[in-house]
Amino acid sequence: MAAIRESFVDTLRIRAHMLESGSPDAPVLVLVHGNVSSARFFAETMAVLGERFHCVAPDMRGFGGSPALPVDARRGLADFTDDLHAVLTELVPGRPRHLLGWSLGGGVVLQYTMDHPAAVASIVLESPMSPFGFGGTKDLAGAPCWPDHAGSGGGTANAEMVRRIVAGDRTAEDNTSPRRVLTTLYGHAPFELTPAFEDTLVDQMLALAIGDDNYPGDSLTSPSWPGMAPGARGVNNAISPRYCDLSGFADIPAHPDVRWIRGDADQIVSDTALVDLGYLGQLGVVPDWPGADTYPAQPMVSQTRAVLDRYQANGGRYTEHVLPDCGHSPHLERPTEFAGLVTEFLLSSADLAS
Repeated sequence: MAAIRESFVDTLRIRAHMLESGSPDAPVLVLVHGNVSSARFFAETMAVLGERFHCVAPDMRGFGGSPALPVDARRGLADFTDDLHAVLTELVPGRPRHLLGWSLGGGVVLQYTMDHPAAVASIVLESPMSPFGFGGTKDLAGAPCWPDHAGSGGGTANAEMVRRIVAGDRTAEDNTSPRRVLTTLYGHAPFELTPAFEDTLVDQMLALAIGDDNYPGDSLTSPSWPGMAPGARGVNNAISPRYCDLSGFADIPAHPDVRWIRGDADQIVSDTALVDLGYLGQLGVVPDWPGADTYPAQPMVSQTRAVLDRYQANGGRYTEHVLPDCGHSPHLERPTEFAGLVTEFLLSSADLAS
């Protein structure tokens, strides 16, 4: 298995903490982590994939070992993609990049490809966020439930989980503790990690920068259900549909191949997600739900498929692989199968075949 190397890459935008594996002469695979995580979540995957690829995994701003620079949510995901481009320009200048994005990282990968289509050789989307952001949309075209996008943004984060991150809680005493969130939401039960690996990932969750400029971001009160609307700062506002619309990916001039990998028991990104306020309202968990006509569960997976279908109609290609009895983190839950799917896809891509 390839050794994992740790370093910092200095750019004019950010001093990014990095993990790398594999030969620098091998094809470049860039791995972009999700929300409330870090590049360390990919280390075991990189050890395997590093046998064939030069794996590069930066921590995004405010995550892991990278600095807690502010996130301007009004730019959508552009702060993250501009950082990524600066890092890759410094680290692998002029080389084609195969991109792998998990959850929030899937959105970053799509935005990066929209910004730099000629630089991207292929794309792996692992349990990606919807192209229409997270929360507050109701159909396959991403129509908002309310004009102010209430129900998305910084105010939707679980306040008790945020408090426990600030407190450095490493216990499993409550469903909102980072450890319980990792073991019950990130994967589908029975989802078990070795004790040492679990401790490491909890530590990475606790390294998350907390505040209005980072996670979860600021929020505004709203007269519309459920009473909060997105502010202009921080991670969760950057993925609010108020500022985040990645549907233009379907119309980019270049068409790198896409492989979409997801679990059929994902509780974070699905058409019935347990972190979506529309679905929680339907279940009666959030009171005063205005009903399915006004505020249904966000059809996250169906929205992604609709955009990828448009991409395919415009000349692109994608394949969807659904893993049974798997949750939000196939690379952690099914590491061997996941690495095989990624390797087979990358080795068959036009860039590597040539």
